[in-house]
Amino acid sequence: MRRIAMLLLSGIFSCSAHAVDIANIDKQCAKKNYLDYVSASILWYENLVNLTVNKHPQLQEVANWFLDGRRKHFTLNEVAFNWYLENDESRLNFNKSVESWLTLTQEDIRKLSLTSTPISPDAKAVFDFRQGKAHEGNYELRTALADLLSNPKEIERPLRAYNDSIAKITNHSCLK
Repeated sequence: MRRIAMLLLSGIFSCSAHAVDIANIDKQCAKKNYLDYVSASILWYENLVNLTVNKHPQLQEVANWFLDGRRKHFTLNEVAFNWYLENDESRLNFNKSVESWLTLTQEDIRKLSLTSTPISPDAKAVFDFRQGKAHEGNYELRTALADLLSNPKEIERPLRAYNDSIAKITNHSCLK
């Protein structure tokens, strides 16, 4: 029991010893890294949708709707990240991977959609999209995407491209 407690305490202290102070972050570098993450993520979804539509051309309309939602989501994240970096750094966590530097809950997005900040229009677009009626082909598309994702050979190239992009971002430190 004592050994477990010591391991837990040492883990807590080692994590806090590696905390990243926002003052030590090159903001332009962080913005570029986050933009690269957003671009890689959108490309990942575009690739998945293209592979799916190639197998199921009847899903083109719902695929366009789905991609529109993904683009809105990632555009909001980019705009919000840049705004928080300049205005409220407490919302950012550079101790995590780039995908988690900013976390917005649905409630955060709702509140942001009601403000008068530069984030508001993008937050409203995402909130309205998520609250709107799902496309009638949504279930069929998601089923086709799940089938695609369960076949590693079919997604090997886009997955490798995404992972390579994220690795490049991860290896590019923004510490001053």
